[in-house]
Amino acid sequence: MKTKWQRLESLAFAGLVVLCFALALGGAEKGGAQAASVLQGSPNEEYIAVACMGNLEYFSAHKFAWKWMGDKLGVKTSYIGPAEYDVPGQIAAFDQAIARKPAGIMTFGVEASLKPEIDKAVAAGIPVVTYSGDVPDSKRSTFVGTNQHDLGYFGGMKLGEILGGKGDVAILSIPGVSMFDVREQGFKDAFATFPGIKVVQTGATGADTVTAISAAKAIMQRFPNLTAFACTDSTGGIASATAVKEAGKTGRIKVVSMDRNSDVLQNIIAGVVTGTVAQDDVGEMVWGLLVLFSRHHFDPPLSSDNRKAGVQAEPFNIFTSVSWIDKSNVQYFLDANKMYRP
Repeated sequence: MKTKWQRLESLAFAGLVVLCFALALGGAEKGGAQAASVLQGSPNEEYIAVACMGNLEYFSAHKFAWKWMGDKLGVKTSYIGPAEYDVPGQIAAFDQAIARKPAGIMTFGVEASLKPEIDKAVAAGIPVVTYSGDVPDSKRSTFVGTNQHDLGYFGGMKLGEILGGKGDVAILSIPGVSMFDVREQGFKDAFATFPGIKVVQTGATGADTVTAISAAKAIMQRFPNLTAFACTDSTGGIASATAVKEAGKTGRIKVVSMDRNSDVLQNIIAGVVTGTVAQDDVGEMVWGLLVLFSRHHFDPPLSSDNRKAGVQAEPFNIFTSVSWIDKSNVQYFLDANKMYRP
């Protein structure tokens, strides 16, 4: 599903990481101390992740991986931002991060309104990487995460196969938010390859479970022959699962969710959710921190001075993997979720 250039960008960064470890191994032949210095930062070297909606379980993997990778590199990592979907609160946290003059900032690029803050940080000499959601018109150096269209397309193809290529499908999403609109379009583009599948309605969840459950129930009443729900986030997944269970239609109405929250995974075990599309949430933070770390420790010599030349050696995008979770592998993800808990 990746374009030629998307694959090349990901491969280019993978090659950079391999090169760094090759340098470390080469140094190991000359002495352990030299090897340790290649990929080792300072405890006073701080990298800050700025997000919102931190109360959602989805972000537990991000928090875990951010600290885990910081420990590997020997640097300080901090994770800040509001607990709820509060972009103004995220912007305020971003300002606080800039004031601390960190070595780098990663931010959940959930809305374009983050652009001024990102550009402000870059103007202050602080590199910024976006993850999970992107602000491509900003001065961020790199986006790390899944191609949003690929997420929906992957899930749509899976659901199309599950339905045998025919049926009435409803989509639960968060209309008006770019990343979710793109995922929705990915689902629709996948369904277009199955002439027997019809999208009957898109329901708005508002990223709120109660609202999402009401939307799912209303759709089921309006379309009694509904065969499946396709969801662009975990809120839609758990809401449609709840509506299907309460209507006594478990197994008759298929549910394809998004993300790997424990409540979604438990519903896969129970047979209510057929499967879910998982992003590489851990990988986002690992590769993002490496991009920021590279600015200070192994910036590839694209020029004699990349900053003064106005060029960057790191890739513009790093597209991470998309995974399918169903009964065959769900327990491995549940076990990981336990590990991520603070």
